[in-house]
Amino acid sequence: MNIHEYQAKSLFREAGVAVEEGVHCTTVEQALAAYDSLGSRTVAVKSQIHAGGRGKGNLYSPDLGDLVMEGGVKVASSREDVEEYASNILGHKLVTKQTGPSGKLVSNLYVEAGCAISHEYYLALLIDREKASILIMVSTEGGVDIEEVAETSPEAIHKAWVDPLDGLQDEQKSTLANSLGLSGPAHASFVKMIGSLASLFVDRDCSMIEINPLVRTEDGTMVALDAKISFDDNASFRHPWRTDLHDLSEESDIEIRAHEHGLSYVDLEGNIGCLVNGAGLAMATMDVIKLYGGEPANFLDIGGGADRESITAAFGIILEDPRLDGILVNVFGGIIRCDMVARSIIEASNEIGLNVPLVVRFSGTNHSEGKQILDDCDLDVVTVSTLSKAGAAIVKLIRGTSQ
Repeated sequence: MNIHEYQAKSLFREAGVAVEEGVHCTTVEQALAAYDSLGSRTVAVKSQIHAGGRGKGNLYSPDLGDLVMEGGVKVASSREDVEEYASNILGHKLVTKQTGPSGKLVSNLYVEAGCAISHEYYLALLIDREKASILIMVSTEGGVDIEEVAETSPEAIHKAWVDPLDGLQDEQKSTLANSLGLSGPAHASFVKMIGSLASLFVDRDCSMIEINPLVRTEDGTMVALDAKISFDDNASFRHPWRTDLHDLSEESDIEIRAHEHGLSYVDLEGNIGCLVNGAGLAMATMDVIKLYGGEPANFLDIGGGADRESITAAFGIILEDPRLDGILVNVFGGIIRCDMVARSIIEASNEIGLNVPLVVRFSGTNHSEGKQILDDCDLDVVTVSTLSKAGAAIVKLIRGTSQ
């Protein structure tokens, strides 16, 4: 689950992380009132969508016809600037490298007081599943894409791993501050901030916290000028307050329905539907599709404990996509049984109608039985034994070539 910057900064304030004063707005009039109330000579007028790259994105009319304004984050130095920027942002679609060409409609703004910046840094907390630890990454190269830094200046990225049971140690805090070249008040400010962020990460069951840029002000205070937080959905039962932060307007109707069935679904721009159990396996499946020259139409993780109802719903959701040219099912049977998945696929296909090529790869519990069920059915389905063969098969089929 993702949340907006203004929501993340509210959590930062509660945790004791320094942020500038800001006001959430949904109208131009509210943005003007926010400018008046903040009492700052300059303010940042920020589009609020669940995607990165807002500052480098472009705003278009709702039908994506006319370019309205370049940049989804603007610095305003007058009331007239605020009115112009807010008018050009609200009700228009922001297209960034993370939204894809369809963009996202902007319904929320964050008007934030200006900040006297001496230097910009990068900071992120993530989960390293291989090491069963929290990974903290910092860099002196803030304000730019971290992927660009990793490619051109990997030595500028410093890392620390934290045992979530032991917590972030004082020595680690100091080492991270030193790696950024901080001293004096800035060193102390960073040590306090990173400790608060590490506690927030564990207490709120986060999967990611990213601040880009994290800035050092002229008086040596470290301030989170940006804020991105993602939560681990598996821990939602412990945090009923998350419901109030869930912005359904950021999700498509299909994504909302998928969530209601306990499915993790993200709409993508391709034409090959994916039905997979497990987020890692889903990522690998999409990578293999792209390796063989195809483009995934969705990320769909049915989870390790999916039942016949949720699988049938998942298959039905995939089949609704009008761009669909083929479907790849990749299931590793653990708790879930491959023969049950096979029967669910047949039921959904008979109910909705399957008119695109289907490739299925089963492995694990009852994989032979599942394969046999599909081989014996009336569906036009190709079963394979490996993920590589599955990726090659579905791409060949949608291009109209034989196996």
